[in-house]
Amino acid sequence: MLDNLSDASTTEKTSSELPRLSLVYPKHPTYGVDIFISGKEGASDLELLRKSGITTVVNCAVNLDFNFVDQPKLVSDHRNSIHGPGEIRYYKIGLIDGDGNPDTQMLAAHYILRAALEQVLPEKPSYPRRERGGVLVNCRGGRSRSVVVVSLFLHLTLPDQFETLERAIDFVREKREIPKDEWYKAPKPVLAASAERAAGWARAIESGKA
Repeated sequence: MLDNLSDASTTEKTSSELPRLSLVYPKHPTYGVDIFISGKEGASDLELLRKSGITTVVNCAVNLDFNFVDQPKLVSDHRNSIHGPGEIRYYKIGLIDGDGNPDTQMLAAHYILRAALEQVLPEKPSYPRRERGGVLVNCRGGRSRSVVVVSLFLHLTLPDQFETLERAIDFVREKREIPKDEWYKAPKPVLAASAERAAGWARAIESGKA
């Protein structure tokens, strides 16, 4: 079944020779949405996000932020403050690409991604972005933090297809077009190990044994 999944990666490459945007898993059977990965170039390209049907961005990087607020429509009650509803629903995880993350943060990353897919917003003017479209998971390069978070999500939500985290990571690497000679460092081994522990905790939580 995995071999039949289409890959809608854009043809334009970044300086690191990865696509600006990669469709990793089309139409997740539980959530019905496309799941993408990118680095900063793809995540910051609002036109590309709209063209790809992406309505939600989950940013895995602690050292990278985006302003999706449409400037002419900004809501501001302070002269030097820009805030308000963005053009994209935006969630932030804030992982370090290497050592330094508490193990629980990887578990939180999984549940934040799930929340981005499951959260139901109220019918109020202050919650204008209620569209259900594709979800983009990004980090700076789209080769480490985002790869691990999406792999963990696929492993836990589609265990029949991704029996092990390692298989999910290999699948995501291929869809992201990461060269095989970089697999030893993309994603960082310390992040993969953290995701393995997070997977165990998540299974315990879901089974009621935590």
